[in-house]
Amino acid sequence: MSELPPDLPRLRTVVTYLRGELVRAERALNLAEEREALAARRQPLPEPPAWLIERGIGAGRHPVRVHAGDCWDARSAARP
Repeated sequence: MSELPPDLPRLRTVVTYLRGELVRAERALNLAEEREALAARRQPLPEPPAWLIERGIGAGRHPVRVHAGDCWDARSAARP
């Protein structure tokens, strides 16, 4: 809109119209954000690594065991 009307009644009409459009735009934005968040939650989990190395305790932390990526016995000390 390049030029606004000079009289009060038409200015009020323009403001009322723009407020309504703003409400519609905010609703559309909220819906789009909800759809995007839902799509992000639906993404599959990343595939587990093929192998995990379990390291021992201590200063050197040498490898102690090798586990398959989906091993149930892979402890917190195991890293891909």
